[in-house]
Amino acid sequence: MSEMMNETNSAFSLTEKMSDLLIFVPCFVLLLVVALLGQMVGIHWRKWLSGAEDSQNIFIGIKSAVFTFMSHIN
Repeated sequence: MSEMMNETNSAFSLTEKMSDLLIFVPCFVLLLVVALLGQMVGIHWRKWLSGAEDSQNIFIGIKSAVFTFMSHIN
C-alpha cells in the first residue's frame, strides 16, 4: 500500500512541478522583457512589480515578482 502511495505522490509532484514550470517560464520572460524595456527607457520598473522593490539584481527582482504573482494565482 505504501508503494502505491509513493508512486501516486511522485507522479502528482512531477505533474505539479511541470505545471509550475509552465507558469513560471512565460511569466519570467514577459516580466523580463518589461523590465529590460523599462531599464532602457529609464523608468523605475521595480515599483511596478511587487516583490522586486528591494532587489539589486534584475534577475532576482523578476524571479521574486514571478513567485509573488504565482502565489496569487495558486
